Order: sequence, then structure tokens, then C-alpha cells
Amino acid sequence: MTEDWEAGGFGIYIHWPFCQAKCPYCDFNSHVAKVVDHTRWRDAYLSELDRHAAETPGRVVRSVFFGGGTPSLMDPDTVDAILSRIRQLWPQANDPEITLEANPGSVESARFRAFFDAGVSRVSMGIQALNDRDLQRLGRIHTAKEAMQAFDIARSTFDRVSFDLIYARQDQTPEAWRTELKQALNMAIDHLSLYQLTIEDGTAFGDRYRIGKLRGLPDDDAAADMYDITQDETAKAGFNTYEVSNHARPGAESRHNILYWRYGDYVGIGPGAHGRLTLNGIRTATEAIRMPNAWLDAAEAGSGDKLRTSLSRDDQATEFLLMGLRLTDGIDMDRFANLAGHPISNQPLQELIDLGMVQTNGVNLRATDQGRLVLNAVIARLLE
Repeated sequence: MTEDWEAGGFGIYIHWPFCQAKCPYCDFNSHVAKVVDHTRWRDAYLSELDRHAAETPGRVVRSVFFGGGTPSLMDPDTVDAILSRIRQLWPQANDPEITLEANPGSVESARFRAFFDAGVSRVSMGIQALNDRDLQRLGRIHTAKEAMQAFDIARSTFDRVSFDLIYARQDQTPEAWRTELKQALNMAIDHLSLYQLTIEDGTAFGDRYRIGKLRGLPDDDAAADMYDITQDETAKAGFNTYEVSNHARPGAESRHNILYWRYGDYVGIGPGAHGRLTLNGIRTATEAIRMPNAWLDAAEAGSGDKLRTSLSRDDQATEFLLMGLRLTDGIDMDRFANLAGHPISNQPLQELIDLGMVQTNGVNLRATDQGRLVLNAVIARLLE
């Protein structure tokens, strides 16, 4: 019998925790380090790959994703060693997607050819803004000119290049965002990730916001207008909105991220990395030790895991709904029922249909454009 995870596939996530500088909006597990022992880190990643492969023999790897942090600061020889070991340990899909996140700094862009030679097939660049004032406000250490230069190098090296932008920034107007987005779409090859700025607790922006020193943020109406502009302009440019914040030409969707949203299984390796693995028929949430040096010591001693938790049927159904309704295609309702042990309750479902928040053909359930604006509330109602 096939297991549920096979509907989403199997992939590998590698977390590189280091950055040149910590951005004030970032709540990812990233750290600034003056010195990194690349040999120790390479060996630790390889050891963790060996450990996970022993638990998941024969699974076909569809995608590998190097995230962070700033993975483009990794030694290309480390990336090469990791990808070589993955090919030795697991069978591969015919055309696996190998993505590496990169920043536009000159140090990283100079490494692009070496990453390509190691087997990376796709780069996702953290550009974030296309003018120097906003880049400085966001704490980015590259200029708009450097971003363009790095992007040109990336697209001359890789067939698939994506980049990120953040909107609803300080003092940004809807029309200014429309202009910037059109510029981005003229640059883009096949994929854009467009995120609304969110103020997270525990970040520098969160601290400033709490004491009233993060001024000029657009109000809710302006931010909603920017979301609508995003959908309008990307559609006109031929970029389908296949997930809440991700837009791609047909066939250029991020396969690795779709694996998450379709609730597949994935190995998570590196400080703070999360994974989902079905082991002996039980879906298990894994979480690695968060602090880099502590993870490195633990991985060298035999396991970088912080904890492993068996997920109940309700846990799995909730995660499936949380992830799957982010996709424009939505979820398979029978798959939800198989995970939960019961179908979605009819009363909240019908209420949301009547409100125009979701649509269903009896097989699939998807959020409408209106529903995706308040997706967390929609999901909470469906889970009641």
C-alpha cells in the first residue's frame, strides 16, 4: 500500500545558519560568525545524511533545497560533497530540482559557476527591494546595482532563477509598488516570491514597532491594495499565482516548496531544521538543535536531533489543511478525511462557501482570492 506522504513526494532540506549580517525583519535561524570551519560543517552534514538515509532507504529524491541563513556563503566544495553523498544514498528522480538560496553580494555571485558545476540547478535570490533607500531600511548589505549585476550573473549560469521581493514597506504606496513590480516582472525569468512585510516578535523590527519607532508602515487598506496589485500585475505578465506568495510561469513552480504544501516527507538537516518523515507507518515531526555550535557538536557525536514527535491523526490533518490551502489548487478532500479519520465538517464548510471564501467540486477544496486574504481564519473555521 502507498503511504500518505507519497502524494507529496520526498525531498531533502539543508539549513546553512550563517549570514554576513542579520536583517532586522528576519526571524529565521540565522547567525553572524567571523570564522566558520567548513571542513567540520561538511563532515557533519554528511554524517547526518548517512543517518537519515538508513531510516529512509529506497526513497526517490525529487528535490534538494539549501536554505538559511545564506547558503551561497557555503564553500562550493561542501555543496558538491553533500549532493554527491545524496546521489550515493538515495535514488534520484529523472530531473531533480536542486535549489540554493543566494544573496546578491559579490562574494556569493562569484561562486555561482562553482555551485552549478556541483549540481545546483536553480537559484533563489533574496533581492527584497529595487531601490537603495529601502534596501538600507531592510538591513540589506547589497545595493540595487549589485542586485542587478548578481541577477545577470545568475541567469547567465542557471536556467531557473527566482528572486524575492518584500512589499508593504515603510512609506511605500500602492502605485510605487506597482512600478517596482513591473520592473521586477521585466527582469524575471520564470518565478517570483512576493511577500508582504510582517513584523515578527523577537526581531529588530519587532522591537522598534513595539516602542513606536517603526514609522511609515502602510495601513491595512494600502497593504490590501498592494496584494491586489500583485495578483493583477503577475497575471498580466503570465505568472500564475500557484501559492499565496509565489508566482511562476507554467511549469516553473518550485517543486521543493510544493512538496511541503502537498504534505510530502522531507529530511531536515542543519541547525533548527524541521523535517517530516513517515517511519514504520508513523508520521514523525523532527527538529534539529537550533544553535549552530551545539548542533555541530551533536551531529559529530551521532545525531543533531533536538526532538522527534509522533503526529496524531488530528495533527496531520491540521498540517495538511494549513499547508495545502495555501496552494491555488487546494486540497484533496478524501485525503483530509483519510488523515483525520473523518471528513471536513459540513456546517463550517457550507458557511465559508456561502461567504465566497472557499470553493469545492466535491473532490477538491480551494480557497478563493477573497479567502486567501484571511486564510488563517478560514482554516480555523474549517477545523472547528
